[in-house]
Amino acid sequence: MTLDAFAKVVSQADSRGAYLTSSQLDALSSLVAEGNKRIDIVNRITGNSSTIVANAARSLFAEQPALIAPGGNAYTNRRMAACLRDMEIILRYVTYAIYAGDSSILDDRCLNGLRETYLALGTPGASVAVGVNKMKEAAIAIANDPNGITRGDCNSLIGELASYFDKAAAAVS
Repeated sequence: MTLDAFAKVVSQADSRGAYLTSSQLDALSSLVAEGNKRIDIVNRITGNSSTIVANAARSLFAEQPALIAPGGNAYTNRRMAACLRDMEIILRYVTYAIYAGDSSILDDRCLNGLRETYLALGTPGASVAVGVNKMKEAAIAIANDPNGITRGDCNSLIGELASYFDKAAAAVS
């Protein structure tokens, strides 16, 4: 079971039989204060998800044309669709993680065992990681656009978003 940031902090304090510390309360207060910015980021990525995935795949295949050549891992419509589906799934779980402020759902439901699956299928994990990094670049550019979003410093949220993509790229390579 994946716990959100609030439940995790409370559960940890409860298991110690302790009250929440002031630093834990401050961290949770900060998470609440950043809530609208998190929602803005999730909405932007979600609203542009098809474009993010398609452009990342297009760029990946332009750089690594052997993937879509006969015998390549993304050759045939079925394999290409599976590749795009996997990229979409990773992107979706990154949005869940940024919304929750917690990577455990990304780890538990998406990344655990993914490298082994790709190895078993003969999918080049390094190429998947390149695709994830291309999605990261696009998602960060979209999330960093200051027009029409909650004002304020988003550097820590953008860093957090980047870390989830980095975690996904490391998990597959």
